[in-house]
Amino acid sequence: MIKIEVRYFATLRIDGKKKETLEVQEDTSVKTLLDQIGVSLEDVAILLVNGIRTPPENKLKDGDTVSLFPPVGGG
Repeated sequence: MIKIEVRYFATLRIDGKKKETLEVQEDTSVKTLLDQIGVSLEDVAILLVNGIRTPPENKLKDGDTVSLFPPVGGG
């Protein structure tokens, strides 16, 4: 098991939670993490791991920080 931090922004905050530390299996992909936390990939406009844009297929490593940003609307 590895520990990662997930940071939620704007409408992706679950119950007002801004961040949480999770334990996941080694070789867990970002996409698998999203499935586990109940966030749809379509709801994420910007996906960062350690501050770098990352494809959902990337594997997570111990100590990674995943930041999830929704699409921004406005007018």
